[in-house]
Amino acid sequence: MELDGKRVAVLVDRLYQELEVWYPYYRFKEAGAEVHLVGPKAGETCNSKLGYPAKADKGYDDVRADDYDGVVIPGGYAPDYMRRHPAPARFVADLDAQGKLVAAICHGGWLLCSAHGMLKGRKTTSFFAIKDDMANAGAEWVDEEVVVDGNLVTSRKPDDLPAFLKAAMSVLAK
Repeated sequence: MELDGKRVAVLVDRLYQELEVWYPYYRFKEAGAEVHLVGPKAGETCNSKLGYPAKADKGYDDVRADDYDGVVIPGGYAPDYMRRHPAPARFVADLDAQGKLVAAICHGGWLLCSAHGMLKGRKTTSFFAIKDDMANAGAEWVDEEVVVDGNLVTSRKPDDLPAFLKAAMSVLAK
């Protein structure tokens, strides 16, 4: 699948889940997309749950939905840190409002819960431990490998990454 000319943001923050950042990062790059790691501040290094560093290309306050075709929100504990800043939730909500790819895996759903009501009436999945958070944000939560609801793609855990990326890349290609 060719994604030449597409721009994707992969969000990072401390204690991110390694596979859920790097697998999408390299798959989108392989397909020709321009991919940026977006963290709290440009140039800041965020360490994963296992200590693997990710240096942010751009900061949360530096990105606008108009400049991107999609976003990937990984899990781990990072989404709990992301949602403490208003900018990532606004960025995700703006991408969603424009009908662009919003892809969240595992605990990435926590940021969706903070993204200005975007889950109301949407079918989603996530890591099972946050299903109540997703439902309380208005989502219809199901236990499936990947769920596509328009431009929103969600998955449960690292084992789901192949299906998650296949669906996310398909939505991005449209």
